[in-house]
Amino acid sequence: MFRGKNYKESAKLVDRSNLYDPAEAFDLVIKASKAKFDETVELHIKLGVDSRHADQQVRGAIVLPHGTGKTRKVLVFCKEERVQEAIDAGADFAGGQDMVDRIQKENFFDYDVVVATPDMMGTVGRLGKVLGPKGLMPTPKAGTVTPNIAQAVEEIKAGKIEYRLDKTNIIHCPIGKVSFGVDKLVDNYTTLLGAVNKAKPAAAKGQYIKSCVTASTMGPGVKINAAKQV
Repeated sequence: MFRGKNYKESAKLVDRSNLYDPAEAFDLVIKASKAKFDETVELHIKLGVDSRHADQQVRGAIVLPHGTGKTRKVLVFCKEERVQEAIDAGADFAGGQDMVDRIQKENFFDYDVVVATPDMMGTVGRLGKVLGPKGLMPTPKAGTVTPNIAQAVEEIKAGKIEYRLDKTNIIHCPIGKVSFGVDKLVDNYTTLLGAVNKAKPAAAKGQYIKSCVTASTMGPGVKINAAKQV
């Protein structure tokens, strides 16, 4: 894989065989960030579970104390009488059948999160084939199917993120921007790791957190000692 000069320079700062304490790891990520834009800092957590088994799924949502640094666009599916409530709470788009038609006829996907009231799931379910593959299908587990749409929208806007296993049993999540600095990144990391630990399935055997790596958008990965309490 071709790597640019900046990446190679940054990689020299990181000892790939070392497990760094969280604060040290995020300090390195910031120092290794050479891009001309404010890079996103991501966390990649490999778990000792098998996502093919229903009883070993790890999924949930958490509000990061300092947000992610990115404002996410929210679409709310609700009855007509609640559209204004959703907009007042900060939703970018809200509606019912009109939104379904827009998605089906216009390929409308200019949003990052979809929230739906329970009474709309019969309608929204018809969009499963298009929303599902994009990771946009609302679910009760992620708190995106709820009668309390105002709270859901406000939390998403405040920095609520969903975490879930991919097929390789890894959770990938943004936890902020390089400009946040070490302390805020450590706070967000601690909150996310705590949520993942709490979500440990009863069926999980052996070592639960296999590895934890952080990296900025364009930077090298830095291994974190996830057993080290901040």
